[in-house]
Amino acid sequence: MERHWGVDRRTVLRGIAGVASATLMTRVMESEAAAATAPAGAPAGGAARTVDRQALVGRHRVVRHASDPDLPVQVGNGRFAFGADVTGLQTFVPFNTLSDWGWHVDALPPGKSVSDYHGTIWPTYGRDVYYWSGDKNEPALNNWLRENPHRANLGRIGLRLLKQDGTEAAESDLTGIVQELDPWTGVLHSEFRLDGTLVTVDTACHPGADVVGAQIRSDLIGQGRLTAFLDFPYATRAGLNKMEAPYVGFYDRLQLHTTVLRGNVLTHTMDGTRYQVGLSLSPGARVARVDPARHRYEITGRGAALDLAALYAPEVRGRIPSAAEVTGQSREWWPRYWRTGGAVDLSASSDPRWPELERRIVLSQYHLAVNDAGNDPAQESGLVNNGWYGKFHMEMYWWHAFHYALWQRWPLLDRSTDIYRRFLPSAQDRAESQGFRGARWPKMTTAYGDAIGRESPGEPTALLVWQQPHLMFLAELDYQAHPKQSTLVKWDKVLHEGAEFIASFANREAGGRYVIGPPLMCCNERNDSATTMNPTFELSYWKFALRIAQQWRERLGRARDPHWDDVLDHLAPLPVQDGLYVLYEGVPDMWTQHNNNHPDPVAAYGMLPGDGVDVGVMRATTQKVRQTWPVNDLYSWDFPLLALNAARLGDSEAAVDFLLHDRFGFTDTGLPASGKSGVPSPYFPGAGALLYTVAMMCAGWGDSPSGVPGARGRAGSGGSAPGFPEGWSVTWEDLAPAL
Repeated sequence: MERHWGVDRRTVLRGIAGVASATLMTRVMESEAAAATAPAGAPAGGAARTVDRQALVGRHRVVRHASDPDLPVQVGNGRFAFGADVTGLQTFVPFNTLSDWGWHVDALPPGKSVSDYHGTIWPTYGRDVYYWSGDKNEPALNNWLRENPHRANLGRIGLRLLKQDGTEAAESDLTGIVQELDPWTGVLHSEFRLDGTLVTVDTACHPGADVVGAQIRSDLIGQGRLTAFLDFPYATRAGLNKMEAPYVGFYDRLQLHTTVLRGNVLTHTMDGTRYQVGLSLSPGARVARVDPARHRYEITGRGAALDLAALYAPEVRGRIPSAAEVTGQSREWWPRYWRTGGAVDLSASSDPRWPELERRIVLSQYHLAVNDAGNDPAQESGLVNNGWYGKFHMEMYWWHAFHYALWQRWPLLDRSTDIYRRFLPSAQDRAESQGFRGARWPKMTTAYGDAIGRESPGEPTALLVWQQPHLMFLAELDYQAHPKQSTLVKWDKVLHEGAEFIASFANREAGGRYVIGPPLMCCNERNDSATTMNPTFELSYWKFALRIAQQWRERLGRARDPHWDDVLDHLAPLPVQDGLYVLYEGVPDMWTQHNNNHPDPVAAYGMLPGDGVDVGVMRATTQKVRQTWPVNDLYSWDFPLLALNAARLGDSEAAVDFLLHDRFGFTDTGLPASGKSGVPSPYFPGAGALLYTVAMMCAGWGDSPSGVPGARGRAGSGGSAPGFPEGWSVTWEDLAPAL
């Protein structure tokens, strides 16, 4: 039987980097520290800073008085996060501890290997091409490839609380519960009483290592009525729905995995996955196994204080920070984070909705820095749960992360931008196997082990294409922020290979016109892939991508690529029916049968700057979309998508309304709700989309290739924000305009 081991050398080294002195995170912290010490009078736009950032963030502390059984309060550093219930730990609710590097792989179906999977033939421009859209001959292997690798829950840390009668307490036994997350410091403070005795817990995550720290204070410790515990689940996704949430792993499959305690280091082994948890405890505290048949360990302390810090890594090396040090690092890093990059203050607005929009903006910045700032692109639910088996989607990288560019937090974004370089070999192989040139980027995938860049089977995953031009969009954002030779070199190879695929995917018809598809899955994902050709959004994005790719060559002193120009000059126009842009060329019953899910036709002028767009036709299309598209069938990021379109069209009232739409929800803790039936919350593309849209509405956007001039905001007090209507007084700073 072939087995895929859960930790390879690269992954171990990346895990070790969580504690080594020269970590990626440490370099990021140093870069952010340098940015924080830049002259106060020289933020982006040349205006002096006018926003009281501490007051802005302080207005939006998160306060809870009971646990939410589905959604935690988190502390984290972007590549590692710890979800807590109302005790500040995972006492009553088994929330998750997730990381970039913690993955597990189930055994392959007996007698099978990945090479046995071939996919399904789709006619492609006169050729028979295998795509990984399914394989009727390998149903078990198809499921295995979708489910593996899957992110592993690294374990649970909680409190064992005993009532006066010696029985274990439940949350309902607690009184005086107050939990407060201070986003300015990243510290979660929780307090409550058990039988009248006060318990306080301060929880924090180290910004430069995968360490969670808890400082616990109570007289119950000395009485033997308060101890801490660690527990470890088994990770498998075999036969499970990809959307299952909120808990990850199984605590009742005890014989399928092992844990070993040596000193203060626990080693957890699940099949081929092995990692360690190193503990730093307060003086006099001890850790011991509760039961040799279980994977649960208890930490006992002395007096009225118990400190514990848990470092998670494939291999624990070196000194483990104390809980006090973890909290101190958090209190140092988070204010620096808030003092760098963009800020938006809405407090002088007369519109009564300003507190809610400002709350969403502030808390989205916190949650995205906790969940969506890792070494790899984030999955839809970040580090909260395991939607989509923990895998990320390359088409959603735009919505998860590109806001960092406009908010000028490039050190966070650059943690993951090398994903294209890492995926390049597999993307080139994919394109070549399908008869195309260049590199075809995957959709649903992972950067883990030997599965790096491997496509997860499925028709949408294999046939989707709108992730292909994201590379050009991101590179251009980088060049607008850093217009220098090193930026051109940074993106040169992957951008060229991406453009080669985009050009070769366009097929020349006998009459000289270039078309894209079939087979093709639209962004909307509600079309017939076998017959779809020339979707509006993708055509505009194709034009944008090749335009940027040619500009890149010119900036590098190279001649324009003649084939790219030929495709640009002869690519099919955006499809129009009855004066309106439609989902794709020749679509039947557009406004009764295909007006569902993502409203693709408006994305070409909003999210994109409008290559190939006639603004008059787009204005009419926008009105038709608003009249006919059911809002109860939208994903959360569709509302910012509609707001981007409204802002470019000059309809600022609608732009704000979309950002505050009843169906575009945020929880009491500021987490973005999915808003889509069957899709678990949180859904972080909604938060990233919100931030990108707000930045564009403040700082403005560039000229459209169709000739429509862009708009520019003016930073500072008394400035301007072209995407906001009257009634909104917007003070913003350090934001960059959209393309």
